[in-house]
Amino acid sequence: MTDTWLIVGLGNPGSEYSGNRHNVGQMVLDELASRIGGKFKVHKSRAQVVEGRLGIGGPRVVLAKPMTYMNVSGGPVSALAKFFDVAPDHVIAVHDEIDIPFNTVKLKIGGGEGGHNGLRDISRALATKDYLRVRVGVGRPPGRMDTADFVLRDFATPEKKDLPFLLDEAADAVELLITDGLLSAQQKHHAARS
Repeated sequence: MTDTWLIVGLGNPGSEYSGNRHNVGQMVLDELASRIGGKFKVHKSRAQVVEGRLGIGGPRVVLAKPMTYMNVSGGPVSALAKFFDVAPDHVIAVHDEIDIPFNTVKLKIGGGEGGHNGLRDISRALATKDYLRVRVGVGRPPGRMDTADFVLRDFATPEKKDLPFLLDEAADAVELLITDGLLSAQQKHHAARS
């Protein structure tokens, strides 16, 4: 296995979904791609991919945005992991998380998918839950709004003001996770909101 990291931003394809809460993972990958100076190109694995390094001579990363719908993200992730020879412990899924407040970033490895169909499909395709997750908080639906309706809506106007800072923090969390490890990244990003 190589020392390459596969960072997957979850979301749905198409411009009508691009601003949705469900696509925040792909928004974070756009931020990471701009940091490494890369442009996404279509890969045969049904994903858009950018290859590069974090910093000068830093770790090699493959940024990937599956071109499939969220609930069938596993196929492209598994194909990319095989193509780039990346073990599950070097796969990072960046995704929306309703169980933590908006403007919050949490990190973990393994565990349950919390009803997130994209994560469930990745766990199935990789045959393990032991991959890293950067969970970007989008908050819970108001009132009795259906969760699916909530995550398939764009961020609210007040949230949009803070969104660039949230994307920046999530991108920082991905970089720290790779360079310093899970515990260090958790200590920095979890403590910031306590």
